[in-house]
Amino acid sequence: MSRPADLSPSAYDACELCPRRCGARRSEGVPGACGMTSELRVARSALHFWEEPPISGERGSGAVFFSGCPLRCVFCQNHEISSGGFGLPVSTSRLAEMMLELQGQGALNINLVTPLHYAPHVRDAVLAAREAGLGLPIVCNTSGYERADVVRAMGDVVDVWLTDFKYASGRLAGELSAAPDYPEVAARALEAMLACVRAAGGRELAPDGSMRRGVMVRHLVLPGHADDSCAVLDRVWELAGDEADLSVMNQYTPNEACRRAGGDLSHGVSDEEYEIVLCHADDLGFTRIWWQEGGTVSESFVPAFDATGVRGPELGARRPGDGPACGAQGV
Repeated sequence: MSRPADLSPSAYDACELCPRRCGARRSEGVPGACGMTSELRVARSALHFWEEPPISGERGSGAVFFSGCPLRCVFCQNHEISSGGFGLPVSTSRLAEMMLELQGQGALNINLVTPLHYAPHVRDAVLAAREAGLGLPIVCNTSGYERADVVRAMGDVVDVWLTDFKYASGRLAGELSAAPDYPEVAARALEAMLACVRAAGGRELAPDGSMRRGVMVRHLVLPGHADDSCAVLDRVWELAGDEADLSVMNQYTPNEACRRAGGDLSHGVSDEEYEIVLCHADDLGFTRIWWQEGGTVSESFVPAFDATGVRGPELGARRPGDGPACGAQGV
């Protein structure tokens, strides 16, 4: 097992924070494979009610959406922030303030969405927020395409790992997300997440059923690829058994590019495909399975990326392209 990654500010000098290990000098303003420099950018900070019940509950999850992503999924619903660059520059201290503000709004947890290409900022912000009174679980909401040593380095600040496991086939991962190494990278990352939770005492739920600590593996069923979905569940069962919660999603919604291209990804998942995957999860032995009812194919799950909750006293009414905020690159 390798050592935890170095999450000092120098990690941005020749960046290898994500599995692409692009070596970009993000600290000098050069975008990495994630599309971002070392300037921390956030697109939204608000209560979010559309996660699984142990994550959102009735109070809502305090979701912070970060700009950029190491993957290039052709069907991405968050493309405005994952590859479109939307987001406002914020400092580490402002990120910590956002977490405290979400706690004040009654959030069940702090849900950091695609955060680990900013791992040095994020770790420092969580520690600062905890020092200032943050008492909520920290959720790392990730694509699963993460370096295992970065996961381990974040293990002392993350309580819940909400991770995708998108593909079992490297060919499919290369075709749809430009990441043919995704299956093995995601497997190593999942093993590291499970180890972090075990080291902290194992899965823990609050009296209301919300997750205080644990791993939840998400899988989005893609139209025409139920066979790969079943293979994903085989791999997750092999790695985690019933140690992880499982969320099998049918909410695939074709974006405009997929609609124009035609083929399998131009339409939603059929009831038959979804049932095949759910039955396979049952057959494997998963006992904590979250599933979605019919009619969830909708863009309503995508929040408005309008900088809600991002602007603070130091940002005022800033807009993308205004240049870095004071201290925005400090970690």
